[in-house]
Amino acid sequence: MKNLQEYGIFILSMLNLKEISEAVEILAARRGISKEKVIEILESALASAYKKEYRKKTEIIRAKLDLDAGKVKFWQAKIVVEPSMLRKEDEPPEFGEDGRPIKIKFNPDRHILIEEAKKINPKVKVGDEIEFKLEPPRDREFGRIAAQTAKQVILQKIREAERETIFEEFKKREGQIISGIVQRVDKKNVYVDLGKAVGLMPFFEAIPTEHYRIGQRLKFYLSSVEKDSRGPKIILSRAHPKFVSRLFWLEVPEIQEGLVEIKSIAREPGSRTKIAVAASEEGIDPVGSVVGQRGTRVMAVLNEISPEKIDVIEWSKDSEKFVANALAPAKIKYVESHPKREIIVFVEPDQLSLAIGKGGQNVRLAAKLTNLKIDVRSAEEPEKKQEDGVAQPEEEKEKKEGKEEKKEEKKEEKKEESK
Repeated sequence: MKNLQEYGIFILSMLNLKEISEAVEILAARRGISKEKVIEILESALASAYKKEYRKKTEIIRAKLDLDAGKVKFWQAKIVVEPSMLRKEDEPPEFGEDGRPIKIKFNPDRHILIEEAKKINPKVKVGDEIEFKLEPPRDREFGRIAAQTAKQVILQKIREAERETIFEEFKKREGQIISGIVQRVDKKNVYVDLGKAVGLMPFFEAIPTEHYRIGQRLKFYLSSVEKDSRGPKIILSRAHPKFVSRLFWLEVPEIQEGLVEIKSIAREPGSRTKIAVAASEEGIDPVGSVVGQRGTRVMAVLNEISPEKIDVIEWSKDSEKFVANALAPAKIKYVESHPKREIIVFVEPDQLSLAIGKGGQNVRLAAKLTNLKIDVRSAEEPEKKQEDGVAQPEEEKEKKEGKEEKKEEKKEEKKEESK
């Protein structure tokens, strides 16, 4: 029995139930799904085959495998209904908000009235199923068409079970680091072999400075797992800020133990990352713990995302102190707090370019990290705003951009109205 089709034919045409247990074990092991799920699939297939060979299409047929006894039981199920649930012959069908019919058309093959059902089982309720025992196949052999039907059911259900198993396995790992091998690269995506499944990294989730080669093994941040008709859609990222924080989690035992906490992170993938850390207990140096002896821990992370640079700074409840730390490696002369979460930072002229950074990157990352608007100025010219010296948090930036978009929309609407 080399493949699934042969298992299906073996189980459903021969019905050698004493040997089915072995087949179930092999199926479960090969397909990576539980033994209980395999049995459930086989029972569904047996019921389909039985109905195809002996019963009406409209009937509900169930099957139960008893591997210990080496037997299979079949029965017909009828749903218990009451008169108020039934639609009259000339009454048009009505559907609820969920798309289901409000009333059903009575079918004696599928339904049984509550009065009749109570004669069989006085405790039965509306919506329950009444079971009617059926005789097993007399010749212990299904016909060719029935076996083919059952085989198709097995194939379909096994695929569905595999997809569900893979989905659940990767869903549990959302937000974690996962390792994979680059399988294929096209204009929009990088496809990654994760073993049991293929992950997808869109190029906007890739590090801009990286070039990916087929066969290259890399680490990825598992961003999300979604259900799809073709199987689980596993979205990966190397550009996500949490990719860096999870890499540090892997390298720093103090973070895993909760002694050091990553308070915030700001990242421009492929260029620079700032990460703010704090200790949960006195006597622990959070920055030293994350950097490691002679920089070994931070170097391990840098090896994964090089040439990106990382600044590890100490988090503080004091906004002014936190901003001063966030603008490292620049040295701050003094800081002023202003309304609307704005901080003006004054530095010596020789520290100005370092505080602002190339293209305003340093102050921009500091604003993201602290979630504050930061205005860097020279201590010698305190009234003068510097080019690229002002940065605001992402939230404020998005709000401002949203307002600008609305203004443009209103202008366009007025133009249309004037026409």
